[in-house]
Amino acid sequence: MFSEALLFIVNIIFTLFGIALLLRAWIFAIRLHPFNPYAQAVLRITNWLVQPMRRVIPSGNKIDWPSLVACWLAALVFLLLTWWLFMGTLPSLQSLAPALVAALLTMLKWAFNVILWMTLIQAILSWVNPMAPIMPLLQTLTAPMLDPIRRIMPNLGGLDLSPLVLLIIAQVAMMFLQSMAFSLFGV
Repeated sequence: MFSEALLFIVNIIFTLFGIALLLRAWIFAIRLHPFNPYAQAVLRITNWLVQPMRRVIPSGNKIDWPSLVACWLAALVFLLLTWWLFMGTLPSLQSLAPALVAALLTMLKWAFNVILWMTLIQAILSWVNPMAPIMPLLQTLTAPMLDPIRRIMPNLGGLDLSPLVLLIIAQVAMMFLQSMAFSLFGV
């Protein structure tokens, strides 16, 4: 019982931190103004890990490699900690290579989790409060994924089903990635 509660708390903490690191990379890619209050919050949460990595790993033109590597390391630590909580020992060296790949899959799962929640929040706010201060940010972040779906979907007048399609795609991708990570690493 205690280990399940501890595992739940570890999962929440690492998932939220991994999501913050992915959001940092996403903010870098879309060139969101650094003085945006939401960007400031993400930067402050992740600076302690990303700033030292910037000395070793340079950022690309559109890709924030230090944030992505930090997210991958957070996913690896999460998987190793989860293994340790389940099994009571750290995995063997033979399990390390699958853990490296499983960490990448976990990172992708976190990315689809971000997509799911941002799309869901944006859809709900568009019905309840379309003028909410966070709506421009959500639209900026989700537009690169929703626009291609909107081009494919038939025009239904005022009814936009592209968020529903993106939610389904994100959920299926998360289920697939979770299954692959579990089969690789057993967590």
